[in-house]
Amino acid sequence: MNVAIDWFAFLQVFIAAMLAASLVVTFYAIGVRLLVRAGKAPVVAPAEFTDALTVITDKDRKRAAKAAAKAARKSPLTAAQKRVAFVAACASFTVCGLAVLGGLLLIVFNH
Repeated sequence: MNVAIDWFAFLQVFIAAMLAASLVVTFYAIGVRLLVRAGKAPVVAPAEFTDALTVITDKDRKRAAKAAAKAARKSPLTAAQKRVAFVAACASFTVCGLAVLGGLLLIVFNH
């Protein structure tokens, strides 16, 4: 039995995977940054671990929400600039989703 590896095809797949991963990470980071600039910072409540490693009190949770609201009010952008930043963030997340969807379609239909 002779196994032959097409190294050029392997290189093509490797480069495509690296470019796609870079595209998704870059546009996701841009989207999050634009969301913050638009004053819509994603606030994620800290997790409470069941094994008592970290316990988040209601006071800490309220403090984090208050800090996020204060940061949103301090934005130097006008309302129109915030809207543009929000639309650009949505477009950036759409590019991420389309890249992932395109990769899935390649896997499903080009196999």
